[in-house]
Amino acid sequence: MEYRYMGKTGLQLSVLSFGSWVSFHKQIHDAVADELMGIAYDQGINFFDNAEVYALGESEKMMGRVLKNKNWDRTSYTISSKAFFGWRGKANKPNQTGLSRKHLTEACHEALQRLQTDYLDLFFCHRPDKNVPIEEVVHTMNILIQQGKVLYWGTSEWSGVEIMEAHRVAARYGLMGPSVEQPQYSLLERNKLENEYQMIFRTVGMGTTIWSPLASGLLSGKYNAGIPEGSRFSLQGFDWLKDRWMQEQLLQKVRQLGELAAELGVSQAALSIAWCIRNPQVTTAILGATRKEQLTENLKALEVLPLLTEDVMNRIETIVQNKPVLPEY
Repeated sequence: MEYRYMGKTGLQLSVLSFGSWVSFHKQIHDAVADELMGIAYDQGINFFDNAEVYALGESEKMMGRVLKNKNWDRTSYTISSKAFFGWRGKANKPNQTGLSRKHLTEACHEALQRLQTDYLDLFFCHRPDKNVPIEEVVHTMNILIQQGKVLYWGTSEWSGVEIMEAHRVAARYGLMGPSVEQPQYSLLERNKLENEYQMIFRTVGMGTTIWSPLASGLLSGKYNAGIPEGSRFSLQGFDWLKDRWMQEQLLQKVRQLGELAAELGVSQAALSIAWCIRNPQVTTAILGATRKEQLTENLKALEVLPLLTEDVMNRIETIVQNKPVLPEY
């Protein structure tokens, strides 16, 4: 396993990590989660990602039960949660969502209880909140850090402008700004990481824990001939995900990537994940899996990484044709 420093912090994360979105509670039960997290940990993964909204809190509870059962040395792994959406779904009342000091504080306490841990290594603001002053957010996160409940705080799907505003406020008051962002990043979703965040990387520095490196499974090739039963796109309530990715123009690119992967003698999933972590601005790519075989195959991305020569990278660019156009400096 390779480990990378998270931005300008001293924290090292495994370049591949394991997340629970969609799968925990919705697709797998405790025994499978225990097996998959065990495989991940044994292969050197030291970052496990979660959020209050995943399965309306049940994902964190499941991960908490697994971690308690494993009884791993707490200093050997990092764990995260995120707050914004709340965990009560349609039953959410005022102050049970968003980034107010009340909700961030209570969401942190609830995450600690569900995950059965004394502190969160990473705590993310899951989305920007247009209704809460950034000063309130930065101060709240610093209070949680000072209380020892959170070690590092970050953002998820924030714009570059919003992240830099948080750093401006932090600098003004002598506080800690966000040290990590969790954006979507894959061969089919590139603009934020490769364009919008470039100035942040060059100035204040920022780690990234990217999600959906396989575009919700599309880049694995399993949807090339339709939607398999039991897959993510077949789940009730995830029509928005299916509608976003199940487009013929994207499927054509995915099929061509599959041909390249076959030529290289690797799986399409491992190729797509390896492409993500080849970017030095990616601290870690979060993997999701529902089966042992799936996780094991995705972990082979580390073996594929040396195969990504400039020639192969150029061939990939010819297929996807979506490289962000950077402004001239």
